[in-house]
Amino acid sequence: MSAGGAVEPGPPGVAAASGQLFRPISAEDEEQQPTEIESLCMNCYRNDMNREVVKTDSATTRIPELDFEIPAFSQKGVLTTVEGLINRAISGLEQDQPTRRANEDAIAERIDEFIVKLKELKQVDSPFTLIIDDPSGNSFVENPHAPQKDDALVITHYNRTLQQEQMLGLQAEAPAERPEEEDLRNEVLQFNTNCPECNAPAQTNMKLVQIPHFKEVIIMATNCESCGHRTNEVKSGGAVEPLGTRITLHITDPSDMTRDLLKSETCSVEIPELEFELGMAVLGGKFTTLEGLLKDIRELVTKNPFTLGDSSNPGQAEKLQEFSRKLDQIMEGHMQAHFIMNDPAGNSYLQNVYAPEDDPEMKVERYERTFDQNEELGLNDMKTEGYEADLAPQR
Repeated sequence: MSAGGAVEPGPPGVAAASGQLFRPISAEDEEQQPTEIESLCMNCYRNDMNREVVKTDSATTRIPELDFEIPAFSQKGVLTTVEGLINRAISGLEQDQPTRRANEDAIAERIDEFIVKLKELKQVDSPFTLIIDDPSGNSFVENPHAPQKDDALVITHYNRTLQQEQMLGLQAEAPAERPEEEDLRNEVLQFNTNCPECNAPAQTNMKLVQIPHFKEVIIMATNCESCGHRTNEVKSGGAVEPLGTRITLHITDPSDMTRDLLKSETCSVEIPELEFELGMAVLGGKFTTLEGLLKDIRELVTKNPFTLGDSSNPGQAEKLQEFSRKLDQIMEGHMQAHFIMNDPAGNSYLQNVYAPEDDPEMKVERYERTFDQNEELGLNDMKTEGYEADLAPQR
């Protein structure tokens, strides 16, 4: 429905000729196409508060400015928008108001005042903060500026506590004791697993590899004989380095695409010329080439289900096509750009083709981690010296 209230023609196949807005439901209808109607909010006459939100059962929703919280498992999981979350909270509070007014009028009045504050949030007269805390890691808030970084959206990954593990029905397994240390450098270990794509039985190969001029890493590869799906994952073989590492490569030639590259799970990637930033843990750990990582980035951005089909915003497809076109120009050597890897743990690597001499197009910086970076890596609460004295009274 348009702003003037007139019904616009639907897509082909809609029974508009008979004066019906929706096509009759029939088991013989093979197309099964949805009817699309352009609409807008009849309260404010505009589209705002329309970021898509995926909220699971285990997520806790908070609005600090109102000291408001929706506890985990108090609502079912839902695919909605920010405005939809607020409307759902309002409906929940209004549901029992008639009973409260009859029995506890004072409490009902306070809830009415709070409902008014929630409704004012939808007008966005003043900024507010929406926090979705999901221990399962399966909740999502849309970035309307993708593939560019959204300064208003902050995503933080953390390790679950024991209470959160129990709440989700997970049980941590005690590490198995090894009678003696084994030399795994010349051995490929295999263990049974299931294919992440088709769930058929498969085997994962694991090997310890020494990267020249760097350190040891663990490469894990899975090849499914049933569906042909292949995955590879890299884990750092050493401890967290004393200093963080920032590697900046000025891409000037197509030969730069063949450089070996190790991206750990704690490494973020930036391409300033494209205003692109890839956060920690995205794409996981990888041992590949620069071209391979750029192709993975392109696939991640252009095949995001929230940017395709009915869920995409006008103009978003054009921005993604422009991003993909510029990325292709970088890989083909038609566009120079800077490729930045920032790893607070210091466990990422980019090949120096001039080794052992310095690479004129690559800059490697070591830096002191901030408190927040140490907190994200779990280092602030880690004590590696003098812990024996603290344990002595407990024995």
